[in-house]
Amino acid sequence: MKQTQNNKIHLLLIHITGWGLFFGLPFLMFWKYPDFNIMENVLHHAVTVLSLMTVFYLNYFILTEKLLFHRETSKFLLYNFLLIIILGIAVHFWQESNMPQMPHNEHFPHEMLPHGISFLLRDCLSLLVVAVLSVTIKITGKWYNTEAERQEEEKERSEAELINLRQQLNPHFLFNTLNNIYALIAVSPEKAQNSMLELSKLLRYVLYENNGNFVTLERELNFIHNYVELMRIRLNSDVDMKIVINIADKGKSVAPLLFITLIENAFKHGISPVFPSFIDVDIHQNNDKELHCIIRNSYFPKDESDQSGSGIGLENLRRRLEILYPQEHMLRTEKEGNTFIAELIIPLKQINEKL
Repeated sequence: MKQTQNNKIHLLLIHITGWGLFFGLPFLMFWKYPDFNIMENVLHHAVTVLSLMTVFYLNYFILTEKLLFHRETSKFLLYNFLLIIILGIAVHFWQESNMPQMPHNEHFPHEMLPHGISFLLRDCLSLLVVAVLSVTIKITGKWYNTEAERQEEEKERSEAELINLRQQLNPHFLFNTLNNIYALIAVSPEKAQNSMLELSKLLRYVLYENNGNFVTLERELNFIHNYVELMRIRLNSDVDMKIVINIADKGKSVAPLLFITLIENAFKHGISPVFPSFIDVDIHQNNDKELHCIIRNSYFPKDESDQSGSGIGLENLRRRLEILYPQEHMLRTEKEGNTFIAELIIPLKQINEKL
């Protein structure tokens, strides 16, 4: 509301300044001439400016808004034609009646049009130019307002979609984590009990501490580290689990819960209960501007309908990246032999930097 009021004040000042300059410029240029009658010319110029303002604001506030924007083009053109002709004739006859006649210039004895007709056409042409200018300004302003509203609506839709995507991700994360703890209960109830305590810390972050579009990099990396350590509890000796986090500046911000989707997939699809397995997680910083995560894991897809890197988590991730980092991210998932590779690169943002 305050921004709209400020825009109206700025627009009013622009109009006042524009017409003030238009009215006063001739007097600034010619007032020093000895034969310049200032009162006579003020009256003459005031009538001219008043006629131009009439055409401008009738088009700006009424004709363009009520007719042209409602696709009544014929009426719009007819009313403008009549307005310009009537005002042009009125101004011309007023000037002929109230202003002294200019002497005939003998250097131009063969004028193409009579003196009065040529001045009438000049006045009508001036009014036409102002009408076109008024319509152009009105259309440009409408386009600007429409575009601003469209961008605001798009931003609101993106915000709503991000909230929805986070709501989808939270139960997905909880389901996968509880599955891991459930499997641990049969092997080591004590470890399962400790895992539940660690899970409560992770859920506090997932549910309450990442409600914004961005969080500090330090908090996100701590969450990733804690999640990996929680999952490590259930791993047997045949699983080689490595995580390397090399970040020089943890004061930047990132979108939360992006990398965790890829790490979840690595645990879910990269570990075999009977064959040696491995998971390598490498998160590092590129040139202080990018965060680079590459995950390599052994490839043990569960079945044809549940292959590594598939499912709601990865689709959710792709959509969040499109909204949060449009044209700024790189996501790659591919299989090389018996190894599945997931790679994600996103730009680092300053804290409190808006979407």
